[in-house]
Amino acid sequence: MKIVMLDRNSVGMDMDVSIFQRLGEFEAHDVADRQSCKEWIRDANVVIFNKSRMDEDMLKDASNVQLLCVTATGFDNIDLAYARERKIAVANVRNYSTPAVAQHTFALALYILEKIGYYDDYVKSGAYSNQLGFSNFDEKYNELEGKTWGIIGLGNIGKRVASIAKAFGCNVIFYSASGNNDTKEYERVDLDTILKESDILSLHCPLTDRTRNLINKDALSKMKKTAILVNVARGPVVNDEDLYEALEKGVIAGAGLDVLGVEPMEKSNPLGKIKDSRKLLITPHMAWASVEARTRCLQEVYKNIEAFVKGENRNRVDI
Repeated sequence: MKIVMLDRNSVGMDMDVSIFQRLGEFEAHDVADRQSCKEWIRDANVVIFNKSRMDEDMLKDASNVQLLCVTATGFDNIDLAYARERKIAVANVRNYSTPAVAQHTFALALYILEKIGYYDDYVKSGAYSNQLGFSNFDEKYNELEGKTWGIIGLGNIGKRVASIAKAFGCNVIFYSASGNNDTKEYERVDLDTILKESDILSLHCPLTDRTRNLINKDALSKMKKTAILVNVARGPVVNDEDLYEALEKGVIAGAGLDVLGVEPMEKSNPLGKIKDSRKLLITPHMAWASVEARTRCLQEVYKNIEAFVKGENRNRVDI
């Protein structure tokens, strides 16, 4: 069995991928152009990848491919209809990043809520050393306790965030974008209600036709002026241009983003103009990428291939 890994550097060069050598002939390649990828997978039986688009154009000359393993939970970059037509199995990894993304959700929210960037700059600028009193609280901030934390997408990550928010003393509500989540532990509300009532609104939903551009100008206009938006889901769930306008005009108080409409961030993205970290914090799609999460991710891919060889359906998304 020949296993070819594309986008090798997307899981971090500090990760050991040699474990796949136990399963067969193995080669790994960094992110590259599509033509190179086509050549590399031409005689592969298993393809491991992250963001590479797996469609007919990519796979038509790779006649030996039997299994596609995405090193992620989302698989919208895979043409499932074509994979099924070719009888190519497709497997993703699940729950590997839940602790990391939940942790980063609160890192973003608390950074904005408590104006951490401002106060860090205040101390490091020397202003704190030059003042007379022992404390400075020129920038007001509030507690999470008693606030309403809204969650869009109450899957594994959303549930973890909900439990942490509850521990902080928040009232937790959620909106089911699919309409299929009947969890009774937290109050389910409609979209308008979650927009209007949330003090913190965090996004943990997959990117679908229902969620694309969900947080747009109209949605933002319904939120509290004091509200903070956190997006650790997928970039296109939020309209970047509309969010920029909302932040500039004070429609909402702030936003913490780990994802953007186009990644890497385009130089033309207006959000790049906002330098005030009291309003906006952007991290480069790394909420999922703790050392532990990336290790679990590769271990899960290994188990998916191992199961496939044994004839078991593990984490299959094509059936």
